Amino acid sequence: MADQPVVTEPTRLKKPSWLRVKLPIGESYKHVRNLVDSHKLHTICESGNCPNMGECWGEGTATFMILGNTCTRSCGFCAVATGRPDPVDWDEPQRVAEAIHLMKVKHAVITSVDRDEIPDGGSIIWQNTIRAVKALNPETTLETLIPDFKGKKEDIQRVIDAAPEVVSHNIETVERLTRQVRIQAKYWRSMEVIRILKEGGRRTKSGIMLGLGETKEEVVQTMTDLANSGCDVITIGQYLQPTAKHLPVQRFVHPDEFAAYRNIGYELGLDYVESGPLVRSSYHSERHVIPGLGRKEWEMNRS
Repeated sequence: MADQPVVTEPTRLKKPSWLRVKLPIGESYKHVRNLVDSHKLHTICESGNCPNMGECWGEGTATFMILGNTCTRSCGFCAVATGRPDPVDWDEPQRVAEAIHLMKVKHAVITSVDRDEIPDGGSIIWQNTIRAVKALNPETTLETLIPDFKGKKEDIQRVIDAAPEVVSHNIETVERLTRQVRIQAKYWRSMEVIRILKEGGRRTKSGIMLGLGETKEEVVQTMTDLANSGCDVITIGQYLQPTAKHLPVQRFVHPDEFAAYRNIGYELGLDYVESGPLVRSSYHSERHVIPGLGRKEWEMNRS
């Protein structure tokens, strides 16, 4: 009998020391945990396996994920489940508003799965949620991390009309890798979303992951494209493979390279650049609301 070929798993890169994270502990963490569970809410912190969950929840903040926890898209980087979502829960906006009220947070972040099977892409629930949060929490600033709504302007306009302080839509990766990383998304469609949001008077934000095989030149080009599309805030962080079924990490980017991108971003005219290995879309997002804050700090450190 002929010898059978030996099948080996691809070698996973060892995480460097600068990617160590804090374990979730403490009373504040438990408080947020209980609120999320009791209100039957979803968070991207959990569904996305965010490395900063312990730190953020320990400070009493969380990023809520509306429209369920099952996405209609199957991006190669994302840990959120893909499949047929449950029906829209029209009571969800009020539950999110009440949870934010109970948490007594000064700044809240809301994101969602993609709901491509719904004619409005979930934009009506988005609008209802923003308005419910603002009605019950008038002193709370709000960032919304939205899907692309297939580029439909009327759906994007619903978010603009609800007037959150910051509207974010992540480009995630460079143009060359978009089809591989964001299978059902389009690079220039996402840039158009940013443009529509900016023309609608919103403070705009986007995020990029590194370590998927992009070149430094491609990262700078993506930052340039975002700046030219009207993006105010950019977050740049290290991609971490959530499971063996997801895209592998091609390299771990050194903190010095992240610092270089931060400088480049400000030189391109961006208003706030958050760049580091553990940076995620909603990390330190309460600071991203304030126009000029990031640029002022960068200019002071240069002098």
